[in-house]
Amino acid sequence: MTDAPAHAARTPTTASLDGLAAELRWAVDRGLTRSRAYREQQLDGLVQMLLQHASRWEAALKADLGKSDIEAHLTEIGFVVAEARAARKSLRRWMAPTRVAAPLALQPATARTIAEPLGATLIIAPWNYPLHLALAPLVGAIAAGNAAVVKPSEVAPATSRLLAELAPRHLDQRSVRIVEGGVDETTALLEQRWDLIFYTGNGRIARVVAAAAAKHLTPTVLELGGKSPVYVHRSADIPAAARRIAWGKWINAGQTCVAPDHIRVDREVAVELVEQLRLATSEQLGDARTSPDFARIVTERHVERLRGLLDGGTVVTGGEVDADARYVAPTILTDVDESAAVMQEEIFGPILPVLPVDGVDGFVEAMRGRDKPLALYVFARDRDAVRRIERETSSGSLGINVAVAQVGAAGLPFGGVGESGSGAYHGRHSFEAFSHRKAVLSKSTAIDTLRIIYPPFTELRGRIAKRILG
Repeated sequence: MTDAPAHAARTPTTASLDGLAAELRWAVDRGLTRSRAYREQQLDGLVQMLLQHASRWEAALKADLGKSDIEAHLTEIGFVVAEARAARKSLRRWMAPTRVAAPLALQPATARTIAEPLGATLIIAPWNYPLHLALAPLVGAIAAGNAAVVKPSEVAPATSRLLAELAPRHLDQRSVRIVEGGVDETTALLEQRWDLIFYTGNGRIARVVAAAAAKHLTPTVLELGGKSPVYVHRSADIPAAARRIAWGKWINAGQTCVAPDHIRVDREVAVELVEQLRLATSEQLGDARTSPDFARIVTERHVERLRGLLDGGTVVTGGEVDADARYVAPTILTDVDESAAVMQEEIFGPILPVLPVDGVDGFVEAMRGRDKPLALYVFARDRDAVRRIERETSSGSLGINVAVAQVGAAGLPFGGVGESGSGAYHGRHSFEAFSHRKAVLSKSTAIDTLRIIYPPFTELRGRIAKRILG
């Protein structure tokens, strides 16, 4: 392999973003990123970056989102470490060619697929899990042998700055770069030709990303959101359901793409569920304002947006807002109007509307015609009710008697459908998302069995060909 260009290891600035995709593609085209040893080295570096500086990551996540140290490890630092370690352990198997049966008409022959890196990739991360959602896709990019630019969110500035500082110390800048900035920097990056764009965020920006990608026929993975509903059936264990829903909703102050957005509950158990939700919230957080385990809203602007959603129903518990402290209390709403803003837009905060429905029929009917959510949750002990939800609804993922935890199952793909996104990752799915599966057919020339399909076609050849191919 020849030496890299002298400018290939520079740290990009706003003025020097032009040509960055081409520089990183050089590293892939020249083979730098392709060996298993190199990929393992970079994954090891990623793990070291997280573990050696764990206290600094905790402080950054605290500054940006008010996350406790435990939540920072549970949902961000530890999650990425586990992903990177699992990828490293599995690399040999993932990189191995996959044998495919060759059809009789082509025998003797062998067929296989080879996973090859796409090239220079762009990862655009959001602010709500600013470390996790920047680096979990990077694990896939590295494991698949790609080069990558990671664009962290400027809305989480402490995490973005720390990532820009530490990544060059632990990762090879010839293949991994961090680009900080806002709209101008993102726009400059999107103008270039990438081999894959991986975007996590909202649907409005996803359309901008997809339009920019389309100019270069660049494939995209779009991890979006939506109003992920919960259905609580009358057969559910109501106290257990309330505890699990409350945890899934209040973690990160509701700023989670797969958080329960709202609940639809069988009418006959609605009052009991609301009371159990109130109790579960009190048990888990106590006085949320002073709880070290309750995060903060990312900016005052988002606080004001959430304040405006509170008038969409009757406040059962919560409702307090302190913009200066970026605090919105865990809030349960009843008597919710379907036409209210809180039911029309993704909440993305600690507000939980509860609406009664008339059984499974009522829930399924409420879902018809709506955008397909990133996640859907059903709490029921009635197996027929669960089966109907599985068959008659569509969502990126389905949690049965659990909320949010499906994200932690590395063997499951994480992704949306329709308005909630396209493409999926986590575990091997991350490797595949950043790979091209090249089809390879190999056939010896010692015996030319293909002569049967060469013209001129005699009657005998025709009959034999039809029999073989038929």
